[in-house]
Amino acid sequence: MYDVTQLRTLREFAVRGTLQETAQSLGYTSSAVSQQLAALARDAGTPLTRRVGRRLVLTSAGAALAHGAEEVLAALERARSDVAATLGSPHGTVRLAIFQSAALALVPRTLTLVGEAAPEVRVEITQAEPAQALEDTWARQYDLVVAEEYPHHSAPHHAELVRETLVSDEISLASCADSPVRSLADAADLAWVMEPQGAASRHFAEQACRVAGFEPDVRFETADLQSHLALVTAGHAVALMPGLMTGTAPGSVSLAGLHAPAHRTVFAALRGSSRQDPAVTVVLEALRRGARDLRAGT
Repeated sequence: MYDVTQLRTLREFAVRGTLQETAQSLGYTSSAVSQQLAALARDAGTPLTRRVGRRLVLTSAGAALAHGAEEVLAALERARSDVAATLGSPHGTVRLAIFQSAALALVPRTLTLVGEAAPEVRVEITQAEPAQALEDTWARQYDLVVAEEYPHHSAPHHAELVRETLVSDEISLASCADSPVRSLADAADLAWVMEPQGAASRHFAEQACRVAGFEPDVRFETADLQSHLALVTAGHAVALMPGLMTGTAPGSVSLAGLHAPAHRTVFAALRGSSRQDPAVTVVLEALRRGARDLRAGT
């Protein structure tokens, strides 16, 4: 009979691709990962990995067992949810990954609602970039993720993850109120602040500027949207900012809608095998209610 811990290690290796990343994800050493994979191979009676140059890759048997391991882990997760549902009030730990602007807007209210509905549920929150957080939730590092999707830039899809839209967030052009900018064309010669290359928001902002007929002068690059807002407030830059950030912007910030209105989608995602977990359900419902409160302006 296969060991569940070893199956999880194999599945994690299939997802991460290297011993080092697998060890980092699971909190093991690379040596411990190697030992677990070797022990599982002995039980299977066939090699599960092989060397290709300097890389360790799965054999066909390893890939087949990793696929089976995913089904085993999902079944165990469903079984735990079924047992938890018989124990009365929800309890346990829910691991939530969320990106910055959604964390600022949703987390305080979400925690309050969880505390009122299920005080025995512990919520552990990690700020993480959406693409990586989606992969890590699929890999079982988190139970829930709140991620984002910009127009014409789809977030990564993982077949096992179920998505639910929380907020459709309008994107506005933000500038200092002392010299308001009323359109993208007005900002052609101004300094910009944007997120780093590779971020969906960066791709959207650059494309919006190019469609408007200019290449943006990106002088400030940071993933911290509060820094974006500070630079805009001080008159040092303009930015395209989502509503979850501009909703609390000071009066010294001027907001202009885009010629073609654009919205960012903020969504929650979780594994299908954890949908019935009472603690996860409580946190997801709190996120829903928090998002409804935002839409209602309360």
